[in-house]
Amino acid sequence: MRVAMIGTGYVGLVSGTCFADFGHVVTCIDKDAGKIDALNAGTIPIFEPGLQDLVAKNVAEERLFFTTEPDDAIREADAVFIAVGTPTRRGDGHADLSYVYSAAEEIAGLINGFTVIVTKSTVPVGTGDEVEAIVRRTNPEARFAVVSNPEFLREGAAINDFKRPDRVVVGTESEEAVEVMRELYRPLYLNETPIIVTKRRTSELIKYAANAFLAVKITFINEIADLCEKVGANVQEVSRGIGLDNRIGSKFLHAGPGYGGSCFPKDTLALSRIASDAGSSLKIIDSVIEVNAARKKKMADKVIDFMGGDVNGKTVALLGLAFKPNTDDMREAPSIDIVEKLQAAGAKIRAYDPASMEEAGHMMSDVLFCDGPYHAIENADVVVIVTEWDQFRALDLERVKSLLKTPRVVDLRNIYTQDYMNAHGFEYTSVGRSY
Repeated sequence: MRVAMIGTGYVGLVSGTCFADFGHVVTCIDKDAGKIDALNAGTIPIFEPGLQDLVAKNVAEERLFFTTEPDDAIREADAVFIAVGTPTRRGDGHADLSYVYSAAEEIAGLINGFTVIVTKSTVPVGTGDEVEAIVRRTNPEARFAVVSNPEFLREGAAINDFKRPDRVVVGTESEEAVEVMRELYRPLYLNETPIIVTKRRTSELIKYAANAFLAVKITFINEIADLCEKVGANVQEVSRGIGLDNRIGSKFLHAGPGYGGSCFPKDTLALSRIASDAGSSLKIIDSVIEVNAARKKKMADKVIDFMGGDVNGKTVALLGLAFKPNTDDMREAPSIDIVEKLQAAGAKIRAYDPASMEEAGHMMSDVLFCDGPYHAIENADVVVIVTEWDQFRALDLERVKSLLKTPRVVDLRNIYTQDYMNAHGFEYTSVGRSY
């Protein structure tokens, strides 16, 4: 089949590349000529393990193309995907749908024959209705169906998530569109992937509900971690004890500095606004948003308290800046709030992250970005582990101790244990563990 993918951001590029690897002919379209030139030259604008090689393979086999010119690709497409950004609108928390609606108008004037228009972007309930209205107004003679097909990609594992998903959700009442979508995803048949067909508005809500529920799990275990510290319990053992219950499950029960990234903060806020506009408040989600925002700043307080209540003039070495490992995404990363509050308290910051320092440089000032973890640690008063990159899990602790002014570690990801660090001569604290 022939696919046009509008947008070469994270979702568009990963989805387009994976569809091409399924055997479809995919053209990815973007108005940013610099980005398209870079992609055609083999430069990938995001950090995602395995993506560069997969792009190169499908470009070489002439199934994947990049262009700024949408005309031919859309006219020839069986399905046109809208995978543009839907950032939080400044001031009110609603999703900004201007890019989605602009893409819909452009698509309307170019489709030829029956075409499935697919919203891959995360959009509020009812967006598909407006996309359909825009296309009908722009091209009353068009034969098309608008489908909601939300993405469930995890940064750092996106290729596997696309090729081996838990489910594929298709929102439409058009049987003709359902058949097109089944053919697009037919390679997943061997994996027996469930394809869930719903009405469009239900599909749009599924994406928000999924992300909000995961955000609730993260926030819940973070609050339990705080309780563990007060009563002398261990949050990792609590997590295991409840996670082995099949009704709860073990995923997203890892205590830490709070969630960040491109999805959870934006989607929880958007869902709250959707509910408010519909007259159906979501008090749990509102609390999650509030608690998570406060938690990031609370992690800086944890460092300050560990240093005796004063970091003025002290040097803090941060290991990890991105909101999670295997990505360069700094959006809503806990490190941003941690750095800001530590600096306000007079601390000097040295930092290292394997992928996100360039992006972090646009968001943080007066931070010394270092060449590696040991460079960051050199002459620091304390090490703070913020992101659980694999290379931080087996540091040479004797070397770390020799480089620090004082052997102190604040582990916000619980990748070490109290006994292990004490045995190596460190003052050590972590999240939600009193032993």
